[in-house]
Amino acid sequence: MAQRILLVGGTGFVGAPLARQLAAAGHDVTVFHRGRLTPALPAAVTHVVDPDAPFPLVRFPDALRHASFDAVVHMIAFGEADAAAAVDAFRGRAGRLVIASSCDVYAAYGVLIGLEPPRDLPTRCDEDAPLRSVLYPYGRVTPSPWGELRDYEKILAERAAAAADLPATIVRLPKVYGPGDRAATFGELIGPMRAGADRIVLGEAEAAWRWTHGYVDDVAAALAVAATHPAAAGRVYNAGEAETPTVRERAEALAGVLGWTGSIATVPDDELPPPRALGRPRPDLVCPSDRLRAELGLADDTPLEIALARTAAAAAPQ
Repeated sequence: MAQRILLVGGTGFVGAPLARQLAAAGHDVTVFHRGRLTPALPAAVTHVVDPDAPFPLVRFPDALRHASFDAVVHMIAFGEADAAAAVDAFRGRAGRLVIASSCDVYAAYGVLIGLEPPRDLPTRCDEDAPLRSVLYPYGRVTPSPWGELRDYEKILAERAAAAADLPATIVRLPKVYGPGDRAATFGELIGPMRAGADRIVLGEAEAAWRWTHGYVDDVAAALAVAATHPAAAGRVYNAGEAETPTVRERAEALAGVLGWTGSIATVPDDELPPPRALGRPRPDLVCPSDRLRAELGLADDTPLEIALARTAAAAAPQ
């Protein structure tokens, strides 16, 4: 059944493929944005553009506040104020609010970046794993592709959404990669391989480290099913790849895609230059998406080799 879906910030790296997927499935899609990005979206998608929309987004235009939606998917709720403003704007006029959160909420991430001291934690960050005890992992002000972020904290965004009387679905995104990725994920591997380097050096712990990623189209598919499946209301989901390879395994897969015949060497981690030499334990950040797949029937991931090939092709010199 077709649903009315509002995407808040639906023109970016993940939002644009999400809009395409929802429109292709026959849903009535409205995208609210500031007009700074103009991806190719289906003609059926409705655009509500406000070049002066504040950032953080704490105010919505009347055209949206007076409309009704089956789901509002908020791609840019970066903190408490953003999420609370969305709850206030769409309470009583939306069937659910879907917050695109992040796996940086987990305590394992806090340990990884040195924000919190090492401690015994689950080896996998499922949705019930401990969250960080220290807020604001990047400080109260930090630069970002969207502009200067103030009070970025997905834990507080989640709390504001979950505590409201508007049904909420929290989707914790992994490290997302694919065509259009301004962070150039895997660029430190693609560049040397494409340049014909003889070898690539990884630290011993670095090579064995696992960090859940997600190919952009697969992450968009996870958000789409979370927005439209009736069982998703009130639930929290991870949205990463089904299986998390090690850094070395991912590098080997990329080498195969690029036809690179060099070697991957390992050295003690303390021989790596900063910031790759962390100087502290490197806990895995494996965030399984088993719950989302079991409850919502998410389709299989794009095969790793295909996802990497598309990513590498998009990163090719023009």
